[in-house]
Amino acid sequence: MSRARRVLVVGIDGVRLDTLHRVPTPHLDAVADAGFLAPVAVGEGTPTMSGPCWATIVTGVGVTKHAVWSNDFSGHRLGVFPDFATRLARQDGRRTYVAAAWEPLVTVADGGPMLRRPTRLTHHAPAADTPAAWEEADASTVRDAVAVLTHEDPEASFVYLGAPDETAHHLGCGDAYEASVAAADRRLGDLLAALRDRPCHEDEAWTVLVVTDHGHRDEGGHGGDSPAERTA
Repeated sequence: MSRARRVLVVGIDGVRLDTLHRVPTPHLDAVADAGFLAPVAVGEGTPTMSGPCWATIVTGVGVTKHAVWSNDFSGHRLGVFPDFATRLARQDGRRTYVAAAWEPLVTVADGGPMLRRPTRLTHHAPAADTPAAWEEADASTVRDAVAVLTHEDPEASFVYLGAPDETAHHLGCGDAYEASVAAADRRLGDLLAALRDRPCHEDEAWTVLVVTDHGHRDEGGHGGDSPAERTA
């Protein structure tokens, strides 16, 4: 009998590729060892900003189609080119799950939501626009996601972690940023453990993808065309 197919996509915002060569990330390494790790250049003409990049990741089409050109999604065409969680739920009747703290991904803020109608949704907005508040928001997001992934049965899930990006914006790509990337890796480990703890895990075939949207300049910040910003 074939095993039930399940997919988990983990999005970690603003991770520089060179950081992964310096910071211990055993859980990311395990995912890479089971498949591959590959640098991906943000497409020519696509701003190195979270809105356009995440829209391309979750819809599978470029900016000229989804029309998310900045972190204000107004004027988007996500109704025509929906995210995978919405498309699977609506067109195929699949159970989908989305967990994210960044409001435009899952609320009407700034022209959202980008992920429009998953079957199930978890949202913990950060209490303040600070690295510490974002770490707590990510921690809450993952706690809920672990419960859903362990005890419920979503067929395709997307979990977003935003603290590394916010830390780079506030503090640059130094020690605090590297610590935030390491924390995101630990949270990935919690999600992977949740999959293993599922009662039907042995009867399931899980595909796990971990992806980032853009990099950062050394001092923090993105939106330009440098290799550090354009490599995902």
